[in-house]
Amino acid sequence: MERDLIFDLIKWKESKHRKPLILKGVRQCGKTYLLKEFGRRCYTHTAYFNFEENDALKTIFEKDFDVRRILFELELHYEKKITESDTLIIFDEIQECGRALTSLKYFCENAPEYHIVCAGSLLGIALQKQLSFPVGKVDFLTLYPMSFAEFLRACNAANLADFIANFQAGGHLPEIAANKLEAYLRQYYITGGMPEVVKSWSLEQDIEAVEQIQQNIINSYELDFAKHAPVNEFPKLLAIWRSIPEQLAKENTKFIFSHVKKGWRAKDLEDALEWLIGAGLVYKVCKIEKPFIPLSAYADDSAFKLYMADVGILRKLSKLPHSMILNATLAFKKFKGSLAENYVLGELTKSVDDTAYYWSSGNTAEVDFIIQCDAEIVPIEVKAEQHLRARSLAEYRKKYTPEHAVKTSMRGEVFTDNNILQIPLYMISALKRFL
Repeated sequence: MERDLIFDLIKWKESKHRKPLILKGVRQCGKTYLLKEFGRRCYTHTAYFNFEENDALKTIFEKDFDVRRILFELELHYEKKITESDTLIIFDEIQECGRALTSLKYFCENAPEYHIVCAGSLLGIALQKQLSFPVGKVDFLTLYPMSFAEFLRACNAANLADFIANFQAGGHLPEIAANKLEAYLRQYYITGGMPEVVKSWSLEQDIEAVEQIQQNIINSYELDFAKHAPVNEFPKLLAIWRSIPEQLAKENTKFIFSHVKKGWRAKDLEDALEWLIGAGLVYKVCKIEKPFIPLSAYADDSAFKLYMADVGILRKLSKLPHSMILNATLAFKKFKGSLAENYVLGELTKSVDDTAYYWSSGNTAEVDFIIQCDAEIVPIEVKAEQHLRARSLAEYRKKYTPEHAVKTSMRGEVFTDNNILQIPLYMISALKRFL
């Protein structure tokens, strides 16, 4: 399956200032597949080393950080010569070998001509405080679960992905395109963007298989908690993780620590929460008091919402039946809004590349997302279906008069009226192009 990030990997390969690369991303979002595909396309050879599968590899790094010796011993395992420019070295599951992670500093300083990329469980890295991280000596890229556009391509609907990429603002979408895109988006709410799930759905359209794969992924995350977390932190990680659907189902979706478990307070759970955020499993969206640049200066870190990195995993963890989404039933009216918000946040994270916040005015108004686009602060109101009434956005605009505001819904139109951009949910990735 085609991933957009491969073009960033190619840029990294061609950079004169290239350093060893760490590919960040949640477990099972396709990091290993992408790196191997990158090696296949762009290098003569790919030397792949997995520290979880082969304990003997760890001994290579125990003696010292002499990169020439390390390369020689890696060649013995690879059984081929590792050359400077036409061999891609992949260190997978690097969290299992802290000294391999540390060695990247010495590859950067003493052997920058070698092309090294790494992947691993960020949760494992986050929880292992003893690791000596090579600060300033590595490059980073982040791989997210598949975007809606990547999902479309995987489902043999590349024409629709191209339609989104090339559509010019100016009124109604062709009805056939709008109907197809809405149908695919509802499917995406069910599957999310985990590559194994998307592949299964694209090939078989078997919802039971999708459900099983998603449950396996959830189980693997929770096993990671048990594997890497200190004994006293494991139940906290698990409790926060499992509470997110419940928190998003509340009338007020602000995250409340005491709702995780009665008697637990913020100070008891803060470390566990930061680990989940650092591992990329959850997104933290803080409240801002005033929408001014820089947004981070006006953020209230004590008031926030939590969303999941993948909308399909949120759907599965919340035990939401797929039929309710496909039939656009009203039975889950409130949570439908949270599901749409989680999707929008995921798309914004991939396309806007900036931190999202939310704004509220007491109990009277709340704007779902506030983002910074260049020198402009943009409020975004999310509607799960075709309803366009947005009282909170109106109050925000009256108070702060933003240059642009955004309403996104299932309505198949792209137009601007009174500085408010209306854009369909399935086109939110193209937001910057229309502002």
